[in-house]
Amino acid sequence: MVNTDELIDSRELASLLGLAHPNSVSLYQRRYADMPRPVVDLGSGRPRLWLRPAVLDWIESR
Repeated sequence: MVNTDELIDSRELASLLGLAHPNSVSLYQRRYADMPRPVVDLGSGRPRLWLRPAVLDWIESR
């Protein structure tokens, strides 16, 4: 089960990473194999959602 309050989209993820544009998140995904992957990925051109706690843990560990 996923707590929907903990889901973030690429816009919020980009902000947490200090990136200027949400599209830059995909570059991070390719560059960092250990970066958390989306828990919801509805395919090309559709929303992707990450778990905020997993992302924050990853950022903190870097």
